[in-house]
Amino acid sequence: MKTVGFVVFPGFQILDMVAVTVFEVANELPGGPFYKVDMLSEQGGGVTSSAGVTVQTEKFDERRFDTALVGGAMGIPSSTPQLIAFLQEVSAVSRRVASICTGAFLLAEAGLLDGRRATTHWFGALELKRRYPKIRVEEDRIFINDDNRWTSAGMTACIDLCLAMVEEDLGMDAARMIAKKMVVYHRRSGGQSQFSALLELEPKTDRIQKALSYAKQNLKKELSVDELADAANLSRRQFTRAFKTETGQSPAKAVETLRVEAARSMIEEGNHSLDVVARENGFSDPERMRRAFIRAFGQPPQAIKRAARLDAA
Repeated sequence: MKTVGFVVFPGFQILDMVAVTVFEVANELPGGPFYKVDMLSEQGGGVTSSAGVTVQTEKFDERRFDTALVGGAMGIPSSTPQLIAFLQEVSAVSRRVASICTGAFLLAEAGLLDGRRATTHWFGALELKRRYPKIRVEEDRIFINDDNRWTSAGMTACIDLCLAMVEEDLGMDAARMIAKKMVVYHRRSGGQSQFSALLELEPKTDRIQKALSYAKQNLKKELSVDELADAANLSRRQFTRAFKTETGQSPAKAVETLRVEAARSMIEEGNHSLDVVARENGFSDPERMRRAFIRAFGQPPQAIKRAARLDAA
């Protein structure tokens, strides 16, 4: 049975605890249980999260763990010499060491990410890069595994992180079964963006939301303004005015944003040719897609495809 040491500290983010559920559900699979999770802290006993919920923990000791996992906080977590020393010690005897969200700052302070690729919650990525220049911070990633140093983005990204660990241990079918039982999509690839175009657009009314949802489900189509207006049950004039007011973008710009997001996900998660990706996401040709990618991401789809291959390797 694989042991997981989950490190928390006063003020940790309680949502990170959902990572434990991944291992809990894994234990219900045929042949289980596979994991034993121990909650750890510097002093042991009750440790209170930023939400005021207290969890019981055991005090740091010299036990060995297959996986050492440190949680994050709503902000950048404070450290103590004892916490940093424990992370350094446990990393030397664990198969893999991981952080959730801003827990990456603790691994970084312990020197465990030097010379490696790492990510964290998007709000702390630039600060992580500034404080620890030896780390190759990739701020727009769901999670990264660099030679068994795992880091993840914030909040629910811990589910993707732990599903990937289970996939490494038990196989893809096991990870899919766990995701299905937890009622989440099968884990997002590590290279997938932390951001969602629909969230960024933030429509205020159901009608504009309906039009955007329609567009996202029909990216292969031309998606004229008239077609989107029909989806929203508005006249072309009403729709165009309301769309600009609510999202700050024209319908054409918003559709392009949805197209490049879907195309990037398709590139990162599959082995499709760029011609196929362009066609499936409504770009008339790969050159139009290339120009849209440069506007959105500052790099062409070929560069993103190379990065995805590196992640897979």
